[in-house]
Amino acid sequence: MTDYMSPETPAVVERDKRHHVHPYQLFDTFPDEGALPIASGFGATIVDTDGKRYIDAVGGLWCTNIGLGREEMADAIAEQVRTLAYSNPFVDMTHIPAADLATKLAELAPGDLNHVFFSTGGSIANDAAYRLAQFYQNVRGKREKRHVISRIDAYHGHTLAAVSMGGKPGDKIDEFEFLNNVHHLSSPNQYRYAPNLSEQEFADQLVTEFEGKVAELGGPEKVSAFIAEPIMGSGGVVPPPGNYLKRIWEYCRDNDILYISDEVVTGFGRLGEWFVSEKLFGIQPDIITSAKGLTSGYLPLAATIFSDRIFDVIAEPGHDRYLALGFTYGGHPVSCVAALKSIEILERENILQHVRDIGPYFMEQLETLKDLPMVGDVRGSHLMVCIEFVRDTTTGEAYPDEIGIGKLVSNECDARGLMVRPVENLNIMSPPLIITRDDISFVVDTLRESIPLAYEEAEKLMAEKDV
Repeated sequence: MTDYMSPETPAVVERDKRHHVHPYQLFDTFPDEGALPIASGFGATIVDTDGKRYIDAVGGLWCTNIGLGREEMADAIAEQVRTLAYSNPFVDMTHIPAADLATKLAELAPGDLNHVFFSTGGSIANDAAYRLAQFYQNVRGKREKRHVISRIDAYHGHTLAAVSMGGKPGDKIDEFEFLNNVHHLSSPNQYRYAPNLSEQEFADQLVTEFEGKVAELGGPEKVSAFIAEPIMGSGGVVPPPGNYLKRIWEYCRDNDILYISDEVVTGFGRLGEWFVSEKLFGIQPDIITSAKGLTSGYLPLAATIFSDRIFDVIAEPGHDRYLALGFTYGGHPVSCVAALKSIEILERENILQHVRDIGPYFMEQLETLKDLPMVGDVRGSHLMVCIEFVRDTTTGEAYPDEIGIGKLVSNECDARGLMVRPVENLNIMSPPLIITRDDISFVVDTLRESIPLAYEEAEKLMAEKDV
């Protein structure tokens, strides 16, 4: 690591501030603070324009599964650009990479999920799932089945349908409007919302609430779909309590409600499986959405994978019917090749087994931080984890939002060459799947050094606030 500042860095930061509008940009502070410019990356490491290295425990945004800078990825992408850089995906045209990738995804997906619709990101994959569910219900003449049930703290993306299905309060700002047929149930975050219940009691409560909401909406004949991440991602890395999700899936199966499993984060190895709905949670969804790890972040691509049951209805011949849904860059040949090569690497290097081996160790090592001040909870699974910071670890009392406790910790980590993702009172970690035990030691040691310093700063800010 270095304190050297490249003469180019200030110019890059200034150009960025003037012209680049970032997702979730904080308009009050961005003109002064700007953004950290990244110049290069390899494996689990990223390097800024001043040459400072960071272990990227965020994995880009849950996505750099095979690690950065792989020559064979670059070669495969370059060769496809030379061979066929683009092809129209609409109606009656296709190309070899899209056909090959759709076949591979049908092979990897559970049960009868044999049909693949390509788009360019997780938000659009979920938007397509929403529209596909409505299309399916309407084709069957069930136009009253229009309601969709989701959950508070869920994150499903940022198209209109995706953000409407999402349940993070910070995404539902007053300046935007949202769909009115989406309904949100309680978050399954037991640490935050039901610490005095047993895990099974909390699961029972959530299932009862779901069944009550269906009844309130007029019964199953009014409900189109339920959507859920197997483990919530940016809403707090929340594993489902007990058998709650499986019980909801069983209710949906028995009552003609589609179950959409948002595996944009959990797919392609983050928990040591290609998809986790069936393998880890006993759920056979009607639709799985995926993105992020599909190409390991090398190029944009997403897939909405759906069942024979849905396809056989919407594609029934004799109705002169068509799917009025498509994107110019959906199933882009270069992106499809990137996905095929990433999947090949995951298979050849047995990376899913590596995750199954090292994931529990990562969790175990992070659990050792619970002796530190303000570490309230460490939760997640394998390489999808977060630490929740609180002011009082006995009562769970949270710091006020304006303290920005997650950011205080991440700032200290940044200074020591570690990237963690601050989300309100959390630090979220989703490192590349090729992370090593040495990398994990660095992550945990850096957090152990950084958290007490952030705690001191937070208490100083609280004292000033009280004055």
